Amino acid sequence: MVGPEKREAMQRRMAALGIREEDLLEKFIRGAGSGGQKINKTSSCVYLKHLPTGVEVKCQAERSRAMNRFIARRELCEQLEEAQLGEKSARQQAIEKIRRQKRRRSRRQRQRDVEKKRRHGEKKAQRRPPGTSD
Repeated sequence: MVGPEKREAMQRRMAALGIREEDLLEKFIRGAGSGGQKINKTSSCVYLKHLPTGVEVKCQAERSRAMNRFIARRELCEQLEEAQLGEKSARQQAIEKIRRQKRRRSRRQRQRDVEKKRRHGEKKAQRRPPGTSD
């Protein structure tokens, strides 16, 4: 359950962004995915739409509807902040960082890496005491 402090903080954040409860279209829908019979019977998935901007959020992170409502509002605030400030959110930046890390390196970059490793190996070989060999 969400505590009163967090709930008040969320209301202040929404007020600062100009989000009013009257501007939100909220629906509770049945969840999807794994979970078996329980998830097929309960409507704990929260769908939020901010009518003035058209931003939509769907949240099914928790089993509790109250918790999903809170998380959906938090997600909506993050998306609207990102749109208003014109900068990418921390999560989006993290996703792009991982994408860059996984990207295949160019041939030139691989050659530089191999050359750097070779030089490092030579440097380490210079540190060995005399008379020792591989």
